[in-house]
Amino acid sequence: MDLKLGVEMHNFAKLLWKFDRSLTGPGVRDTLLEIKNLLPNLQIKSINSGERAFDWTIPKEWSVEDAYIITPNGEKICNFKDNNLHLVGYSVPIDTKLVLSDLKKHLHSLPEQPDAIPYVTSYYNERWGFCIKHSQLKTLKDGEYRVVIESSLFDGVLNYGELVLNGALKKEVFLSTYICHPSMANNELSGPVVTTFLAKWLMLQKNRKYTYRIIFIPETIGSIAYLSQNILQLKDQVIAGYNITCIGDDRAYSYLPSRHGDTVSDNVAKHVLKWIDPNYIKYNWNDRGSDERQYCAPGVDLPIATIMRTKYGMYEEYHTSLDNLVDVVTPSGLVGGYDALKKSLEAIERNSFPKVTVLCEPQLGKRGLYPTMSTKESGKSVRLMMNLITWSDGKNSLIEIANKCGVPVWDLYLILDSLIEHQLITLVEE
Repeated sequence: MDLKLGVEMHNFAKLLWKFDRSLTGPGVRDTLLEIKNLLPNLQIKSINSGERAFDWTIPKEWSVEDAYIITPNGEKICNFKDNNLHLVGYSVPIDTKLVLSDLKKHLHSLPEQPDAIPYVTSYYNERWGFCIKHSQLKTLKDGEYRVVIESSLFDGVLNYGELVLNGALKKEVFLSTYICHPSMANNELSGPVVTTFLAKWLMLQKNRKYTYRIIFIPETIGSIAYLSQNILQLKDQVIAGYNITCIGDDRAYSYLPSRHGDTVSDNVAKHVLKWIDPNYIKYNWNDRGSDERQYCAPGVDLPIATIMRTKYGMYEEYHTSLDNLVDVVTPSGLVGGYDALKKSLEAIERNSFPKVTVLCEPQLGKRGLYPTMSTKESGKSVRLMMNLITWSDGKNSLIEIANKCGVPVWDLYLILDSLIEHQLITLVEE
């Protein structure tokens, strides 16, 4: 595990933490610009408010200058500039005075987590509100409170980022992550951070077989809008891919399947996670909750699965201010998630259908492939080579062969390359 890389990713997450992200607005654009600094070919695109996307409409753009509450004794609380989770997402502007009983109708807290600020939004119905620690809510005294929200809702744009890395084939691997949540670490920043560094690694691969389409979008409306504009190409070209979210903590590895659960992405994810963490958590399609809902929807049916650390909704800090870069997301957590996805992408790249070119067992000795001295370890190596050969009938994929051999697929790469070099195996594409 490359902890130096983990620290680099963690520092990038700290850099992105400061931006006030939502579905739209300057925080999204600022986030995309920082990602573009690492991925110069990232294209920052926009869709106008009011445009239709299947059954949805692109919302108005939302921007916030300031928001706070002044208590009867003059204290400023729920200050947006202290923590942007204090303001309910997409709150309309207001400047008014209210008594406590009326103010409480617009305050959100978590009695079961008294020291957490909850994350609350109202994207498609105009309202206003604040989020507050329950421990602080209980201390509020009767009297007159001033409420100020300096926000604006207007016909603007929804922004997203797209990076296409061409390969030898037009067939695509699709990676998607979201950039629409404010200050939360695992549920938000881990996804775009890990995806950015995966893209950096992919750019260094000089002999990519597949083309990689990588997008940074607002969740739900972003995936729906992207599909509405690209569905025909995606259905024609995408052969595998992952929705990347909640990939930065140290607590677990987990997997959410595509709707049918039988794609290359599913098979690779299960294989990789089995060898990284045999106790990884398997969810089913009924546990869905992120953009896989759109990518695998009936009629869309893209081969998209999800590899996570701890799944969204399954850790107590989820959608609160407690989801931070100290207690939840760590350098080792980020690099662990990165490695799981990197191994999965390598497996997709290498996945093919090996076919032996000779009848019966090949004579390995005359090709220098059989050890001149027999030891326990050399015996294992030859046995694995012979197992690879015996299953190489052009009908089993490399992932299936690895499963039959009882080894991680990456243990077969060098052996396969050697057999190809000696013209004992040829690759049959699916």
